[in-house]
Amino acid sequence: MNQTHRGRSTRDGIRIHETADFAGMHAAGRLAAQILDDIAEHVFVGQTTGAIDQLIEDKITAAGAKSATIGYKGYRHASCISVNHVVCHGIPGAPIPKSGGETISRDLEKRRADDVLKDGDILNIDVTVIVDGWFGDTSRMYVAGRPSRKAERLIEVTHDALMKGIEAVRPGATFGDIGHAIQAYVEAHRMSVVRDFCGHGLGRVFHAPPNVLHYGRAGAGPVLEEGMFFTIEPMVNLGRAATEVLDDEWTAVTRDKSLSAQFEHSIGVTAQGAEIFTLSPSGRFRPSFG
Repeated sequence: MNQTHRGRSTRDGIRIHETADFAGMHAAGRLAAQILDDIAEHVFVGQTTGAIDQLIEDKITAAGAKSATIGYKGYRHASCISVNHVVCHGIPGAPIPKSGGETISRDLEKRRADDVLKDGDILNIDVTVIVDGWFGDTSRMYVAGRPSRKAERLIEVTHDALMKGIEAVRPGATFGDIGHAIQAYVEAHRMSVVRDFCGHGLGRVFHAPPNVLHYGRAGAGPVLEEGMFFTIEPMVNLGRAATEVLDDEWTAVTRDKSLSAQFEHSIGVTAQGAEIFTLSPSGRFRPSFG
C-alpha cells in the first residue's frame, strides 16, 4: 500500500489510515479471531451462553487486552451471543428481573431455559477486543449438536455472501458494489438480507463512518480508497428481512421468527483489494458439519 497522509479523511468522513496502522489492526484482529477459535470446543448441547461469555472475558483479560463491549452504552458482557432467530446483539445469560411476582417468575424460568444450548441450536458469537488502542471486531457461526439442513444451508450462504462482499473490495469500487454483491448472492438463494443493521468503520474507535450496507446498487455510495478500515458483517434470514428489538433494547430478532445467521470480518483496503484482519489462525471461521 502507498503511504497516505496522516489524519486524512474523505469528504464522507471516512478516515484514511497509514500503512503502519495495518500492523495494529492485525494484532487486534488476530486476538479476536483466536478467541473465537478457542471458544469453539465450549459450544455444545447443555452449555450456557453465560458460561461462554465468561470464558471469552477471561481469555481477553489473560491476553492483557480489553473488551470493547463491556461498558459500551451500558452493555455488561464481553460478547454478543445470538441464538437461532436472534439476528444480532443477543445478550448472553440475560439479566434476571429482580422484582417479585408470578409473571416475573415465569419470565425468569424462560430466560434460564433460553440460556441453555439445545441440540440443533445455531448461534453467532461476536467479539470485539482492544489491543494497544486498536479495535478487532469479528463474529462467526457455531452449532450445538447437529443443525437442520435448512440451518446448515443458511450458515453456508451467509458465510459465502460475506466473502462475495470482500471480493468486491478494491480501490475505485464503491460501497454500493459491496452491498450489491452480498444482496444478489443471498437473494439468488431465496433468503433475505437484514437492512436494519450494517457494518461500520473502525480503527482506534469502535464505530466510525462509513455505514457498510449489505444491500444496494452497484456503483452507488462512497468510493473505496486504500487505507480505509471497516467491517463487513451481513445478517441473513431464512424468512423475511424484517427485525424488531426486544424490550432489553439490545436483542434484535426476526419478526417472523425465522432463523438468522451472521459472519463478520474486519478489513483494510489495499492496492490489491482487501486485507482481512480477523482471519481464523486455525482455519475455523466457517464451521464444519461433518
